[in-house]
Amino acid sequence: MNERGGRIADTPGPLDQGAPAERPEGATEVFLAHRNLLFTVAYEILGSAADAEDVLQETWLRWTAVDPAMVRKERAYLVQIATRQALDRVRALGRRKESYVGPWLPEPLLTAPDVAEDIELADSVSMAMLLVLETLAPVERAVFVLREVFDLAYDEIADAVGKSPAAVRQLAYRARAHVAARRPRGTASPAQTRAALQAFQKAVETGELQSLLDILAPDVVALSDGGGVRHALLRPIVGADKVARLLAGGWWKRDAARSLEPVQINGGPALLVRVNGQVDGVLAVRVENGCVTGAYHVRNPEKLSHLTHETAISR
Repeated sequence: MNERGGRIADTPGPLDQGAPAERPEGATEVFLAHRNLLFTVAYEILGSAADAEDVLQETWLRWTAVDPAMVRKERAYLVQIATRQALDRVRALGRRKESYVGPWLPEPLLTAPDVAEDIELADSVSMAMLLVLETLAPVERAVFVLREVFDLAYDEIADAVGKSPAAVRQLAYRARAHVAARRPRGTASPAQTRAALQAFQKAVETGELQSLLDILAPDVVALSDGGGVRHALLRPIVGADKVARLLAGGWWKRDAARSLEPVQINGGPALLVRVNGQVDGVLAVRVENGCVTGAYHVRNPEKLSHLTHETAISR
């Protein structure tokens, strides 16, 4: 039953039933065809690849309890299951974040070059956008993601989040306004992005203060996530002068065997950091109008598992 008092047609029904001994023909293929989409939905709601993978597993188990012949819209049906599972997991994730040491950053994903070509997808999974989504209530975040990124109809979203279509419209309106007031506004062409990343890498490697000041925006923000396990900033650093001085000395010079490799993280520019050949973290950057406006340094070892291989995302 939904909050409107009726049974939801073509929505995930027997979610608590076990998997049948045999699957209807084609069910596995349907799930695999939508797997990357489902992972992306869960990741955008959670900001955690590990939790998104757990959601995928739960979605598959519930899909095995459904007769695909009874499903009219397979994509929407599977997204509804994944969304419900992601919202359930948000509660546990929120409790973990309350006791997190230092700033919390999303788990970075090494993505393929073609992700950047889908501007809307790349923007939706960017570090900057995921941090904005963190400021939304869980259901608002799910509604925004499903509507603005994956273009689900309001009634389909309503079934996924347990609200009426009218309530979902209001949630979507509030979420859009909230995000619009906080999301980065500047743009950068692919050429500008490549040039900015190259300049940023060279400036960081040489530690030249003026070179860093030249590439950093006046109001640049630097965040660092060590999870209480690795050395990291305990609070955001704001302003070109402070961030430049941070990058020009101190922690960056401690490891002589440190190397930087340009990569694409969450659809955007980044530097993969290695020490003695081993992945030590990633420094993702936000480029707007040719300058670096955000620097997101992730060192928490629990968040580095998706830096050794490309993660496929889609919408």
